[in-house]
Amino acid sequence: MLKKCICIGACLAMMLAFGGCVQKDTGLETLRLNEVVHSVFYAPQYAALELGFFEDEGLEIILDVGQGADRSMTALISGEADIALLGIEAGIYVFNEGRENFAIPFAQLTQRAGNYLVSRTDDKDFKWDDVIGKSIIGGRPGGMPQMILEYVLEQNGIKPGKNVEMITNLQFTSTAGAFAGGEGDYTAEFDPSALALEQAGHGYVVASLGLESGKVPYTVYMATKDYISENKDKVQRFTNAVYRGQLWVNYHSSAEVAEVIAPQFPDSDVESLTIMVERYKAQDTWKNDLMFDEEGFVLIQDIMELGGVLSERVEFEGFINTEFAREAVRLVN
Repeated sequence: MLKKCICIGACLAMMLAFGGCVQKDTGLETLRLNEVVHSVFYAPQYAALELGFFEDEGLEIILDVGQGADRSMTALISGEADIALLGIEAGIYVFNEGRENFAIPFAQLTQRAGNYLVSRTDDKDFKWDDVIGKSIIGGRPGGMPQMILEYVLEQNGIKPGKNVEMITNLQFTSTAGAFAGGEGDYTAEFDPSALALEQAGHGYVVASLGLESGKVPYTVYMATKDYISENKDKVQRFTNAVYRGQLWVNYHSSAEVAEVIAPQFPDSDVESLTIMVERYKAQDTWKNDLMFDEEGFVLIQDIMELGGVLSERVEFEGFINTEFAREAVRLVN
């Protein structure tokens, strides 16, 4: 239900004289949302969009895809986006730069990593030792997908770059294609890419990085300090809608969720979407609320420290805002 500017092809001459592209007056407030990638991993957000929960809150969502946490954060800080859905690590980087108008996490959507390890062979008895001496296509250095992968390897006694070759020079959108083309022995992929590789006979999901790494505030909603200060009611209404989407997904079957979010994924059939949703449900991907867990926040910084990208640990208080998530629970329930 993404709302877009609608150009009226048969405009009257008088209208053409004033521009040609006319936006429908929906009576809704526009909110620009930038998501790090477009994935079934964010099913609650798409359910909220398709079921009209944002419209119920008086909001018209303009959705854009950053294709990387660094790009989504740039859009947020530059004012091109009002709210961004991205990895919390990007906000920690900005906070540690000492920026006055830093990005504040105010709602947590996912509590586990959403990528899977895909193998060229159907290793039904896969063990992490199997990757020793092999190569893995990972993510961008300093990005959470890559750090989670390295953390899981380290937890299993495997040294990235020493016991296993890490391929990290590919664009996020190119990794699955590179693997299908013969590069790497393994690749770390989100759905729908992971399932697409399986269905094409190019690979097999052998492990869930989300289950292996534990619960962390993996993907969160952020807005700048100034935006939150000036738009508290708008941020609250946005949070209410996401929370309703989260509850709806958690309390409906994978098939029902797939049917609802299908318009968001025109290249995937409902049967495939059902498989993807069920995978994420099975690993307890989505919380029952949007609240942050301090224990998970500690773990995510442990992972960042291991990855060598954390200059200074950030305190939970003073960085994360929990008031909107708490109020959403009160209002929606």
